[in-house]
Amino acid sequence: MPLRVVFAEDNYLVREGTAALLADASEVELVATASDLEGLLAAVETHMPDVVLTDIRMPPSNTTEGIVAARRIRSDHPGIGVLVLSQYSEEDYAFELLKDGAAGLGYLLKERVADLDELVRALREVARGGSVLDPRIVEGLVTRKERLAHSPLAQLTDREREVLGQMAQGKNNAAIAKGMFLTERAVEKHINSLFHKLGLSEETDVHRRVMAVLTLLREGSSSSL
Repeated sequence: MPLRVVFAEDNYLVREGTAALLADASEVELVATASDLEGLLAAVETHMPDVVLTDIRMPPSNTTEGIVAARRIRSDHPGIGVLVLSQYSEEDYAFELLKDGAAGLGYLLKERVADLDELVRALREVARGGSVLDPRIVEGLVTRKERLAHSPLAQLTDREREVLGQMAQGKNNAAIAKGMFLTERAVEKHINSLFHKLGLSEETDVHRRVMAVLTLLREGSSSSL
């Protein structure tokens, strides 16, 4: 059954181009488009989609309407996932989006839209209640934080950082193993090790994955203040 999507983007050419791209995906049914916050919220109420794909900046203020919309949609309709797109690799935006809970939310850079398979996978992940974070944001956070001697992130090995980046994309162990040419047992070993280093050994598996990424976001946000 196709994933029912509402897409919001104020730039006409980007909106039409992305809509055409989504039309080529048999797994997706684009049920409505919008160009501003008000139009997006109205479309959600009318169509009740499985997932919303939205730009982070739209009228009326062209600042963080995508984050405002994500919070309101997740509050009013917890079953609807929201994937926010941005041109900006800003850790603070990602932190603001996910700080009150990451379930059903995602943050990707707009350049990912060109890879339709990756975009559809991210949409499916947030639609089912998972979370997705652009690997470039994770990479930037890890690079910044590893310079801090007292950060637990500095203890991660290169391989563990790579695994964490894959986890942030919403990939399960099997997908990580395939992408990194490792066995699932090796991936599990790396994941358990990074969980231990981040002090997350006692949490449930799903919660640990989310908290590992949020650890990066919290420290990244604090260091930029």
